[in-house]
Amino acid sequence: MTADKNPRKKLTYIDLFAGAGGLSEGFIRNKYTPIAHVEMDVDACNTLKTRMAYHHLKKINKIDSYLDYLQGNVDRVELYRRVPAEIIKSVLPYEISKNNIRDIFRDIFLSMKQIGSNEVDIIVGGPPCQAYSKVGRAARISREDKRNYLYREYAKFLIEYRPKLFVFENVPGLYTANKGEHYKNLRKYFKRIGYCVEDRLLDAADFGVLQRRKRIIFIGWRKDLIFTYPDFEKIANRWTVNCLFHDLPFLKAGEEVLRAKYRAPSNEYLDRFEIRNGIDFVTHNLSRPHNVKDLRIYRRAVELWEKHRRRLRNNEIPESERTQKNVTSFLDRFKVVVRDNLSHTILAHISKDGHHYIHPDKNQLRSLTVREAARIQSFPDDYFFEGTRNSAFRQIGNAVPPLMAEAIAKKIKEFIS
Repeated sequence: MTADKNPRKKLTYIDLFAGAGGLSEGFIRNKYTPIAHVEMDVDACNTLKTRMAYHHLKKINKIDSYLDYLQGNVDRVELYRRVPAEIIKSVLPYEISKNNIRDIFRDIFLSMKQIGSNEVDIIVGGPPCQAYSKVGRAARISREDKRNYLYREYAKFLIEYRPKLFVFENVPGLYTANKGEHYKNLRKYFKRIGYCVEDRLLDAADFGVLQRRKRIIFIGWRKDLIFTYPDFEKIANRWTVNCLFHDLPFLKAGEEVLRAKYRAPSNEYLDRFEIRNGIDFVTHNLSRPHNVKDLRIYRRAVELWEKHRRRLRNNEIPESERTQKNVTSFLDRFKVVVRDNLSHTILAHISKDGHHYIHPDKNQLRSLTVREAARIQSFPDDYFFEGTRNSAFRQIGNAVPPLMAEAIAKKIKEFIS
């Protein structure tokens, strides 16, 4: 990329459809400065505010103030009082739509003024992807559904701020949704407003995430700049889910321990990828309750995998024990997260019932906890998700894994600097 005549020390970005901040986390780790996060979900907004508080307190060597909050010594109001008000206010609780766009622009202008920036270097984000999903009800969403066209709302920010680059994330189903029409229209639209755009299908497992998770990552750059889509060095992923779970508290179904000591020392994976990153306790040990029938099915699923390395299908469950009537589709609805390999993809559906994310230890006999799901997504243990247990699951399932985001941000910084 051609260098600016007056390069600035800090690179700025705006995060749209920010969710819990997984994508943003990767950019902050690479020393980018967030101007604003725009997100409509109240709990996700609070998660973002809490994380922004963490980064500020860490930067000024007052991390103990954040740990006070995690330990329950102070409430969220007090935590936010301990950081400058403009940091909290930079999380903008809006639905991104034509009705709110001017208000969002106004608040972003105020945030830019607060940090002394008169331009935006990068815009990042991924609109809700249900309209492009191949799974369940989402696969039947009408082509007129407004979520199919949220890229146009995203584009309004490109037109307004003319950033050097943008990163746009979405699910693989975008390639084939409506026979590929949405994908083609999206690329044409970005080009029409003055951006070159390329995309790749990237797997989070290639970035050190212990999960098979493929996502389309679009990178666009202004036509006046010289840039090429970066080649990402793949990490030889020799670790397994067992590396993530070995030190976490032992829990039965329905047990909830808000804060607990680790039950084992750290290991190479947790240290190298900073999952266990300095604190000596772990939060979000929240396990769902399950009924007796489901627990029997869970045991059957785990034992089948242990003995035969085979998945349980719903039509194999005796009718007297079956809790799901459908035996013609979604037959793998009860699915074990295996210990000795990578996890299957964590989706927002984990907020519904947990059947697709059964813990591999039949002695615990339950679905995953919030913290276990967060680790599979590569969130560090000091990342706190606000809201109910189900809300935390939804935020985690929708997120971009921070390790993947970090690698993307690093490569872009090499060019933009």
